[in-house]
Order: sequence, then structure tokens, then C-alpha cells
Amino acid sequence: MAAAAAATTPHSLLLQRPASPAARRATSIRLPARAARISCAAVAAPSPSSSAAAAGEAERGVYNFAAGPATLPLSVLKRAQAELVDYRGSGMSIMEMSHRGKEFDAAIKKAEADLRTLLAVPDTHAVLFLQGGATTQFAAVPLNLCAGPSDPADFVVSGSWSDKAFKEAKKFSAAAVAWSGKDAKYTGLPPFDAIQQNPEARFLHICSNETIHGVEFKDYPEPRNKSGILVADMSSNFCSKPVDVSRFGVIYAGAQKNVGPSGVTIAIVRKDLIGNAQPITPVMLDFKTHADNASLYNTPPCFAIYICGLVFEDLLAQGGLTEVEKKNAHKAGILYDTIDASAGYYVCPVEKSVRSLMNVPFTLAKGADFEKQFIAEAAKEGMVQLKGHRSVGGVRASIYNAMPLAGVEKLVAFMKDFQARNP
Repeated sequence: MAAAAAATTPHSLLLQRPASPAARRATSIRLPARAARISCAAVAAPSPSSSAAAAGEAERGVYNFAAGPATLPLSVLKRAQAELVDYRGSGMSIMEMSHRGKEFDAAIKKAEADLRTLLAVPDTHAVLFLQGGATTQFAAVPLNLCAGPSDPADFVVSGSWSDKAFKEAKKFSAAAVAWSGKDAKYTGLPPFDAIQQNPEARFLHICSNETIHGVEFKDYPEPRNKSGILVADMSSNFCSKPVDVSRFGVIYAGAQKNVGPSGVTIAIVRKDLIGNAQPITPVMLDFKTHADNASLYNTPPCFAIYICGLVFEDLLAQGGLTEVEKKNAHKAGILYDTIDASAGYYVCPVEKSVRSLMNVPFTLAKGADFEKQFIAEAAKEGMVQLKGHRSVGGVRASIYNAMPLAGVEKLVAFMKDFQARNP
């Protein structure tokens, strides 16, 4: 009896998979013509957004909580699918045409224009579409901003990615750790006056959102050096909320979290910082190379840039980043509230004031075996890629812009149901 009751808890009812298209066809019933006049006034119609999310899951079968490459808007994928073979009447795929042809030239220019609109990028900054991932920028930043290996640079090390950026920068600058969260297992961020900055530091580097540890800056520190430059790796919260770009000398981000597939990295660089690279800088790491050639010095990742352009259009259609941030805060709030209300069954180690809206790591108090069971059962229910990063373990739900509210609601229902069945 207990097993039967557990199988039909209120939460478990929300986890039922939609019928497959084949099953729906097999069970469809042809009604008499008069049935069309039956009143359905008492049945509440689902909202367009929930209908679209449900339709998306029915078509794709899963909600993808991967940290990156991550879920993309279904509408974007469908549009790309429709244009894949014949891009807008050209007779060619976007993957086949010359990057110097008029079709791709229009695509990359529109992508840049829409990104500038989304983030209100001022004319003082260049937008560059690059390759090599954000990891390549760990070297490019000091090579472009520091005169040589003796130039100081400060790093706030708030997690794995900022630590990697610091270690790479040491090869090309006198990089130093101005603050580290390592002793606290990267679960918080410093008060800005606790960042021990070198007053001569050429730049101050932060990672605005640590994908692995789920720590996010809600505001940004200022360089102590009056002529210093604020640099941010924004890979995992890029275009998730409005940002005052004018405060930054360099923003860089791998696209594969929020705005596109892997293969393209976006850098927004203050123009007066371009053209001062160290003599040893490889041509492909020199910001000037790409700024002078409108991101077309060599063959760019054309398809990835095209997808980014479609995502930018989608974000603008939603009302811009202010509206997107509201949706993201709502989704994250539902998930964090469930964790906090579980009486310690689920634990998020991150300080509440700096919890990420994008990446939500948590553990189960019952231990690693139950975490494995949780992840396996969630996958069977159509919620995949929930395993925490290999360096920290546990569970991680990445809920980027394209994760629909319905996906988070289903995860929350599963969490409550799992707890009820495994007290």
C-alpha cells in the first residue's frame, strides 16, 4: 500500500511524461461532428509559454540541465533547421557559403547590432567574435593589456575558472591573487574592501559567475588603480541580465551557455585598449587583428555566429535582458526555495547573497549513493545532465535563459517526490 501511495503522490503526478506522437495517434478517437459543439468553458487553457514548454518536451523528450554546451531555445533550433539546407533563398547552407559573401556579412553584422542593443554596448567598445573558447582569453587578456611579464595584474579567485585564468596569466604578467575563496571551498564572494588590490595593477580580473561552484557577482568591484581596467569572464551568465558595459575594459564569454553552441567566443573590448599587445602575442590572440578585420581575419565559426544571432533575436523578442533577468530570478527562486525548505535533505553550500541564477549546485544529505540514484531517476523522468562537475560531485542544475519554467517546475516536483519516497 505504501508503495502504491508513493507512486501517486501529488508531486509524482506532475512527473508523468507526455504521450509520444505515435501513442497519441494510436489513441485518437474520431468524434461525431456534433462533438465540436461541446462546451469546454470550464477547462482552463494553458498559457502560451507553458504550452510551448510542454510541446517542446513532448517533441524532444527531455529537459536538458547541462552546464555547457547547454540547452538552446527550441524556436531557434527549428528556425536553424528550416534554413539549414537553403539559407534564405541562397541555395546554400550557412555552413557552406563564403564568410566574405554578402549573406554571411549581413548575418554577422546583424548579430553584432542585436548584441549591442541587448547589452547597450557603447560605441567606445568593439564587439569581437573569436575562437578558442574563453580559456584562450586567459592568455589573450594579459598579452593585450600588460606591457610585459613584469606588469602587475590582480585576480579575484572565486572558483575553478578564475583560478585557471590566474594561473595562465602568470605566464604573461605579474599576476597575483587579490582574494581567494579556496579555503571556504568557493562558496562565497568577498566584500569589495577585502580585495587586496595592488594600486599599480594593470587590471582586476573577475569571473562574474562560477559555473562549477554556483557563485555569482551581483555587483562588481572597481579597480583600485585609477587607470586600471576591470576584466570579466562572463561565460556562464552572459546575456542573462543587463550589465553596464561601460564599467569594463574587457568582457569575454564562451557562447555555449546562454547564447549559442560551442565554437565561438565573444569579446567586448574598450577600443582604446586595442593595439597595445606584447610583441610575443600570437596574431590570433591580438585583439587588433580581429578588430581591424571585423572578426573576419580568418574563417570564423560561421554556423555558431549565425545561431548566436538567432538567440539575440529571441532575447530581444522577449523584451530584452530586463525581462529575461526577471524570468531567470523566478526560476532560480523556485529551485532554491525547494532546497531551503527540505529541512536539510537537499543542501546548497553557497552563501545566499551570491547564489547563481544560472548554476545551482546541491548535495543530498543522505550521501553520494543517493545522489547517483537521484540523477538516474531524474534522467528516467526526462531531466538529464544533472550530475555535478567531476571536481566537486553532487548535483548541479544549470537553468540558463533557454531552460523553460516548466523544466524547473518539473525538477522541483521530482525533488519533493524523491524526498517523500526516500525519507
